[in-house]
Amino acid sequence: MATTNPFGLNIHQQRDALYAELHSRPFQVIPSPARISYLAVMMDAEEKESDFDHFCGLLRRFGAVVPGEDSVCLEIGFGHLRIRREKHLEFISYLIVNEGAPFVSDPWVNNGLSCLPKDWLAGMPGTVISALHVAIEDARDGAEPDLAQVKSHFEGMRLVGSRPQNGDAQVWTSFQVHSDGCGRMMVFNRGMSNSQLGRMVQRLIEIETYRLMALMGLPLARYYNQKLAKRDKQLAEITAQLSETEEEVDEQEVLAKIIRMAAWVEAARAKTTFRFSATAAYHDLVLKRLSELKEDEVSGHLTVTEFMTRRLTPAVRTCNATGEHLENLSRRIDRVSDMMRTRVEMAIQSQNQHLLASMDRRSKIQLAMQHTVEGLSVAAISYYSIGLIKYLIDAAYENGAPINKSLAIGIAVPVMIGGVWWATRRIHKRFLKLAKEQMEIGEGH
Repeated sequence: MATTNPFGLNIHQQRDALYAELHSRPFQVIPSPARISYLAVMMDAEEKESDFDHFCGLLRRFGAVVPGEDSVCLEIGFGHLRIRREKHLEFISYLIVNEGAPFVSDPWVNNGLSCLPKDWLAGMPGTVISALHVAIEDARDGAEPDLAQVKSHFEGMRLVGSRPQNGDAQVWTSFQVHSDGCGRMMVFNRGMSNSQLGRMVQRLIEIETYRLMALMGLPLARYYNQKLAKRDKQLAEITAQLSETEEEVDEQEVLAKIIRMAAWVEAARAKTTFRFSATAAYHDLVLKRLSELKEDEVSGHLTVTEFMTRRLTPAVRTCNATGEHLENLSRRIDRVSDMMRTRVEMAIQSQNQHLLASMDRRSKIQLAMQHTVEGLSVAAISYYSIGLIKYLIDAAYENGAPINKSLAIGIAVPVMIGGVWWATRRIHKRFLKLAKEQMEIGEGH
């Protein structure tokens, strides 16, 4: 918080910045006649930083004051030349206005770019997406421009023309690249002030730039449209295989195919989401600028709005349709994946049931074998125990004990067998009790 007023009020620290933001890109004030060149150069973050140094180098060549730091909009004037540099999200724009050079019959000779050093232009970072010349002629006191003469300035290309601002100007362009590698526009001022003309020219330049930026998504859309048809067919085949065939399906193989397809779709979405969103945003800007032109028709020619509506809008719709297609395919793959996971889970449950049934049979067999072994164990232990008792009876008999040796051994046999059986059962019950206690402890946790 800061106190910067005579009333002693606490002013928010961002207030001045918020005020300045609304005035960071003021409209141009352009006289007529004038020659203008415009460049929109796509740059990444590093190139934008180096471009500021490159721009400062140009200013030093012209002996202009170099700004201390970079900003959203910089406008420098020296002599009859005025340069405006603006930073945008994906590109940096240069608007060069030549106001005082001698104007010859060819309106493209003394353009803005011809006033800049060629080596400086060649060393500019980034790649140019839009290069445009605008020739502004003063027609306030003259007659209507001759159409044949205007067409000769556009190398015989088909023209798009209109009377924007309710007829106060006349605009001609071809929306094509000419022999010098740049687009061209001619503006005849028939009743506009310098401020009005500046605003209109800025709208025209933005329409040209934003329509090219919007079209950048079209090659991506065309590329992925071809791929999506193949992926749709693959997914339909997998779905039909799961729903119609009665044969056994290799779930692991099918699931691997679905995973590869899902990975491809997500990679495609990552590559296209930003571009398609930018296409829609730039298209909205173009439509807004077109509505602000307030065009009247020139007989026999498409207006700028009609041209854009017929040529640009279908391309934008193609991008939107491709983005929706990717989203739809992603959702369908998710549903098929859910179905496959359900099939795999059901198969695992069926295997678990078979496994439990097999384990149950094995446990019954093991129990029967255990009872058999217990019986054999009782017989074996009893046999060896009776043998030991026989030794004792023999020793007692030989030492004169008054016993019937055969009767004593006969009596010892059932007693020993019963005792061994009883002891074995006690041990078996003890182990069962310990196992039950361990199960109860496990369930309690």
